[in-house]
Amino acid sequence: FKAALKAISPYETVQSYCTYITSIYKTGNFSKLVLIGFGKASCPMAKAIRDNLSDFSYTGIVITKYRHCPETLPGIHVVEAGHPLPDENGVQGTTEIVKLIGEADENTLIVCLISGGGSALLVAPYETITLAEKQKVTELLMKAGADIYELNTVRKHISKVKGGRLAEISCPATIISLILSDVIGDRLDVIA
Repeated sequence: FKAALKAISPYETVQSYCTYITSIYKTGNFSKLVLIGFGKASCPMAKAIRDNLSDFSYTGIVITKYRHCPETLPGIHVVEAGHPLPDENGVQGTTEIVKLIGEADENTLIVCLISGGGSALLVAPYETITLAEKQKVTELLMKAGADIYELNTVRKHISKVKGGRLAEISCPATIISLILSDVIGDRLDVIA
């Protein structure tokens, strides 16, 4: 039982990629490391980066569900926000992430940590849509029995950061995304 839990631990999973990230950073001659994350497991994922890449100076922001980050993460700004209904804290955290990655250049390596719940936590309604409208759409879809595929399909079309838009904002930086799936079938276009 303990071995099974360790095998699916967000911390352990991310920790296993830290040597790879270090190698990419060094061989790519990057001068700046940025950590962003969103999802219910983003804090243990970020902790793994912090604990295993302590030789690097980096800036980090993660957005997680309320009461899902039991400890402070020095060097990483943690924003707690609403899930499954997005809230103003999610908008604030997303604004901070967009600002941080918008300043990235070709010498920046961005490590993006994504886990379940990220689609509600990373929230930036499209220009003509209000947060209240996005909350209402989410609530109506959930009450109608929409599954995660249907819910996230709608979410990415009414968002300024989903559906590849976060990567556009990050350009020309290099991004390594570590994605933990809680979606049956692990379709990347549906996870967070």
